[in-house]
Amino acid sequence: MLSSPILNSFSLLLSFSLIYLFSPQILAPLQNPLSYELDDPTLFKKALRSCKAIPPVANNKPAPKIAFLFLTNSDLSFAPLWERFFEGYTNLYSIYVHADPFSKVSNPGGIFKNRFVPGKKTERGSPSLILAEKRLLARAILDDPFNLYFALVSQHCVPLHSFQYMYDTLFGHSFLKIFTTQSRHQSFIEILSEDPNLPDRYNARGENIMLPEIPYEKFRVGSQFFVLAKRHALLVLKDRKLWRKFKMPCLNIESCYPEEHYFPTLLSMRNPRGCSHYTLTNVNWTDSFDGHPHLYQAEEVSPSLVHGLRQSNSSYSYLFARKFAPDCLLPLMEMADDTLARILVACGHTIEGAINGGNLSTFFGPLQVGWRGEEKKEMRWWERE
Repeated sequence: MLSSPILNSFSLLLSFSLIYLFSPQILAPLQNPLSYELDDPTLFKKALRSCKAIPPVANNKPAPKIAFLFLTNSDLSFAPLWERFFEGYTNLYSIYVHADPFSKVSNPGGIFKNRFVPGKKTERGSPSLILAEKRLLARAILDDPFNLYFALVSQHCVPLHSFQYMYDTLFGHSFLKIFTTQSRHQSFIEILSEDPNLPDRYNARGENIMLPEIPYEKFRVGSQFFVLAKRHALLVLKDRKLWRKFKMPCLNIESCYPEEHYFPTLLSMRNPRGCSHYTLTNVNWTDSFDGHPHLYQAEEVSPSLVHGLRQSNSSYSYLFARKFAPDCLLPLMEMADDTLARILVACGHTIEGAINGGNLSTFFGPLQVGWRGEEKKEMRWWERE
């Protein structure tokens, strides 16, 4: 029979081995998930400092831009559709892609070439998604001082209107007014104060852990996808107070979705009147599964679907929709080609002639300057006149 000291030593060694093997699963909620946050504060501070210098608007007469922020963990299947969407508007938009480096996302080239920002691992239901979105905002602000709106989209998002329509919706037509009224630019973000899941989500990190910074009556929820004005993007990068709470790991993993709460709560507390309280991205939750919305398939795609997805309960039409399966690309491109063909024929051109001319964008020249006060001419994607 083994002596008691030897038996105790063996039991202790076995206990340490079991803890080593299973502690990642047992203790995961108690560990700090943001060890990769180390260099982000420096990036955010650099972006904030860059805004202190006023760009020479009067001399260069630059165009305000919309920065499209792609947050993805898989390939950009709709890259050809976005190429068509942006064609002819080179100086009016910017693109930034944050891809999870562990997902091995391929660069589709074209307008996405050299537009990937340094990315870090992201995980649904964790603060890593908030950091990725902040990272995209910071990179866009640093890259171009004339990025005045920031639209967050995913690899499953598609546009529902032409670029010209979106641009005019956000900026209007007055060149000088766009720059001089930045302090009043509205952000389009869903902010909801009533939801049956709010109590559980508020206490997901432990009861009253969010206090005193975030009382329950100030806690909000909303869609992860937004269109932020620059003034609110800067507010997000400045925030430290609320971020200290939202980055804490959850004890109740089933109720942990910080990416759906951080932005709505922060902006609701800091500038509620400057926000629309609704999103411009249409999502279908009628047959959601495991927290994911309806995934549109190729056989569902039609002009009537696009028209229906544009409809909203607000004074603004939806600009984007999700989630679309990759095989929806072909029918969406066919509808875009059909619209292009009708526009060219109306102008006395053919698709072959446009392609042989080597520059399709020349046919959309008048559309590029609509924001300067000239006649608004929307290229209506997928509409059958």
